[in-house]
Amino acid sequence: MDYPGNLFVVAAPSGAGKSSLVKALMELDAKLSPSVSHTTRPPRGQEKHGREYFFVSRQEFDSMVLGSAFVEWAHVHGNRYGTSKKAIEERIAGGGDVILEIDWQGALQIKKNFTNAVLIFILPPSWDELRSRLERRGEDTPDVIELRLKNAAEEMAQAREFDFVIINELFETALFDLKAIVHAQRLKFTAQRRARAATFAALHIT
Repeated sequence: MDYPGNLFVVAAPSGAGKSSLVKALMELDAKLSPSVSHTTRPPRGQEKHGREYFFVSRQEFDSMVLGSAFVEWAHVHGNRYGTSKKAIEERIAGGGDVILEIDWQGALQIKKNFTNAVLIFILPPSWDELRSRLERRGEDTPDVIELRLKNAAEEMAQAREFDFVIINELFETALFDLKAIVHAQRLKFTAQRRARAATFAALHIT
């Protein structure tokens, strides 16, 4: 189905700066709204239910899977994450632009359901920097950090499946690149025709 709104999907290995970039972008772009995923992992730091994630039990998550509530879901670092299909459809059907942070598996599943979705992958500048960022944030044990680094190799190999790739070496530059992708997508012929259907019709452009 062709929706008037745009769907941007951002994926990255842990520590690449995905969440910080998306948060900064939304502070600058009032037209973007987040899609809050469901997860079975416990909250970190100041995270709140319904803001960063919907934190649910494994039993609740399983029930949602059986009810086909998710457009995508996956196991990531020992926990499960899922995205509500209904929530996304309602927003983009109303002409809103939605940005979604998920893992690469979920991103590719999203593309199958929403063919106009724009997939963006965030890469770190080096392995050393990725390790340093994971250690600096102080949220994971050494064992978990090693698991995240091990998984990062597989995750980053999937960057070739994405529409755009940003290397987050300097945060301000990476944020500029992310803004540029969003703006350019809104100006594409198909996106403009969806968003400004009345204008195109009045100008007899099909």
